[in-house]
Amino acid sequence: MPNMHQTTLSQDHSIGSDAAVLCEITDVVRQVLEDRTIELTSDTEVGDMAGWDSMNHIAILVEAECRFDVVFDLADLDAVPTVGDLVRLIQTKRSAGEQALD
Repeated sequence: MPNMHQTTLSQDHSIGSDAAVLCEITDVVRQVLEDRTIELTSDTEVGDMAGWDSMNHIAILVEAECRFDVVFDLADLDAVPTVGDLVRLIQTKRSAGEQALD
């Protein structure tokens, strides 16, 4: 698996739009699944993606933690049946992190 730990949105402490988070998650999934043609929407179901198995699910979440400077709980692993759910989870955790800094 390629070294994917890029810092992009995590360097910017603003929450950003859902569209920006979706774009970044799309990049993460493309890298983890090694398929630059993948296009995701908020309605994309995780289980419907070819190659998005349990191991790649963990890799995607770990990379998302790095890029967005968030930490997922064990319960979060199954809490994202769609890409939109993942975007909302990231936004919630980033927002909570911002509030903790205030």
